Amino acid sequence: MTKNNVTVIIDGEKLNVPAGTSIMHAAEEIGIKVPRLCYHPQLSLEGACRVCIVEVKGIKNFVASCATPVQEGMEVTTTSPSIRQARRDIVELILDNHPKDCQTCERDGNCELQRLAYAMGVRERYFEGVKKHYDLDLSGAAVIRDPNKCILCQRCIRVCEEVQGVSAIGQAYRGFDTVVMPGFNLSFKDSVCVGCGQCINVCPTAAFLEKSSSDKVWEAIENPEIIVIAQFAPSVRAAIGEGFGLPPGHNMQGQTITALRKIGVDIVFDTQFSADLTIMEEASEFIERFTKGGKLPMITSCSSAWMKYVEHFHPAILKHVSTCKSPMSMMSAMTKSFYAQKQAIDPSKIFNLAVMCCTAKKFEAQRPEQTDENGNPYTDAVVTTREFVWMLKSMGIDFINLKPSQPDPILGLSSGAGAIFGTTGGVMEAALRTAYEFITGETLLDIEFNAIRGMKGIKEATINIQGKEIKVAVGHGLKNAKILMEQVEAGTSPYHFIEIMGCPGGCVGGGGQPYAGANAIPLDEEIIKLRAKALYTIDEKKVIRKSHRNPEIQHIYKEFLGKPLSEVSHKYLHTHYKPRLPKGI
Repeated sequence: MTKNNVTVIIDGEKLNVPAGTSIMHAAEEIGIKVPRLCYHPQLSLEGACRVCIVEVKGIKNFVASCATPVQEGMEVTTTSPSIRQARRDIVELILDNHPKDCQTCERDGNCELQRLAYAMGVRERYFEGVKKHYDLDLSGAAVIRDPNKCILCQRCIRVCEEVQGVSAIGQAYRGFDTVVMPGFNLSFKDSVCVGCGQCINVCPTAAFLEKSSSDKVWEAIENPEIIVIAQFAPSVRAAIGEGFGLPPGHNMQGQTITALRKIGVDIVFDTQFSADLTIMEEASEFIERFTKGGKLPMITSCSSAWMKYVEHFHPAILKHVSTCKSPMSMMSAMTKSFYAQKQAIDPSKIFNLAVMCCTAKKFEAQRPEQTDENGNPYTDAVVTTREFVWMLKSMGIDFINLKPSQPDPILGLSSGAGAIFGTTGGVMEAALRTAYEFITGETLLDIEFNAIRGMKGIKEATINIQGKEIKVAVGHGLKNAKILMEQVEAGTSPYHFIEIMGCPGGCVGGGGQPYAGANAIPLDEEIIKLRAKALYTIDEKKVIRKSHRNPEIQHIYKEFLGKPLSEVSHKYLHTHYKPRLPKGI
């Protein structure tokens, strides 16, 4: 036994583990997975569900294995007739207050409570009684809250507070009346919820869901008067295969394009093209600020959840934020202006569909700032990766075996820089590749900026361009953004350029990505890393790896936009933001 280890006996087997290890994790060392429901490895311990109970010799009552550390000489029993019965009773009591709508529930077949009930041997409901009943909160643009399916595990509360730093939701009331809701009993629409959807990712049931737009999409597809134009985010191609049983990290770009055509979409473009377009504007905006004494540090603006967060919590630094629209909104604006003119199409006949990894994009699409001069939205509907998976399954499309195809021309070609937009650090890396060549007029040979890659919460680097040092920082997850923004507010930020992504890992960890499978953990870092690796591989294999080298990008500036930051580009590719407070406060 080492100095910091203890010896314990679990189910008759002696093992040596580090002091402070939970019984749950110690048991896993000998191949025993204690059932759990409220536990999540990236969140604080709650011990709320009690499903993970075990017996410890010398202690009268069962203990929660997730929250009980091992001690020297401890003897643990993880399974016995009485333990199994107690666990089953706990799950049966949870089910007693749960709706009986599994077959029509969005999480049917991918519900942790459903899987647990099966594993516990729950075949009947023995504790039928009074059920709670709440109205659904359908007010928000991005997230739906269904308190009737809430099991009070508090994962949503913990991820909102501990990972995102938003604390938009909490528990109210006590006992049977306990419910999870936004503060001050506000609706989602009127609360500080940023729409990131991480509550959906970690919820074990269907208490939180994205607000579906699929019916609106079907209606547009079936209308012969409407031209449906689709785009899909870089991170969608790196994750969509998981919805069809593939392991994480497969690039399904070609199959996604084919699938969009199979469901009836008329034109398919690639958001990676407009990611290149974003870099043209954003790099130019940074250079102008850096060389002419503009507001620094400049902060990226392509993450929808981040932009709503900064409006709520850091409105004083909005002048630091880039005025560039996100790639999604740039693409939508280009299809209803440049593409419509070029193809002689009435923009009112275009229906722009965006397949995104992000629930917050639904809110972005409804922003009044993202409309044309007549008040019509540029983006007509946003569906998440999950929604798109459901749509394909409903049509019986054999996604995995589809023959890959290419996006349509004019707004479809992209560089490797456009692909890495989907992972934390990718926007910054893409911007630096272009900014360096714009400033120096020389070819950048070493284009991979490894210092700003990876899952570290805040990454930084110093880039030397013609003798001038440019200090950059990258943050992902809004709690990390808060650290960087407090420096900006205090006037102590050492950086010139900051990238913020609202979700852990960036878009690859977005709130609209496929649910974790039966043996996976929601928001698992390894899954996020594999998705990011798929995007970096796309970049590595591209002949063109810098946004400004994309010939379709060069063409759109020559024919329509003129140059970055021109009057035309400001009209279609830039926007503004405003301070935002929850109503009633």
